[in-house]
Amino acid sequence: MPTPESAAFLAKKPKVPPTFDGVDYDDHEALQAARDSIIREQWVKSMMARLVREEMGRCYWREGVNHLEKCGPLRQRFLELMKDTKVKGYLGEQGNIIPRN
Repeated sequence: MPTPESAAFLAKKPKVPPTFDGVDYDDHEALQAARDSIIREQWVKSMMARLVREEMGRCYWREGVNHLEKCGPLRQRFLELMKDTKVKGYLGEQGNIIPRN
């Protein structure tokens, strides 16, 4: 059962999608909200991989010699999550960067 979210948590939660699509770059608040949302999503993916890794370690320890067949789904899930676990920041997705020469 999910725990109720506090008012302070809901106030900090981003209300924009994690992308720069449709963001007016002159509006500083909208730009900052998009940046925060992108960083937050990257951290969520990273922490999800961490939780799966910890559960996989417990499964390996619990199952012993049978870990290859018993912990296979966790291993596959962890390998899928490893593709997106690095927190890269928002600059790679921001569209108005002018390269310096």
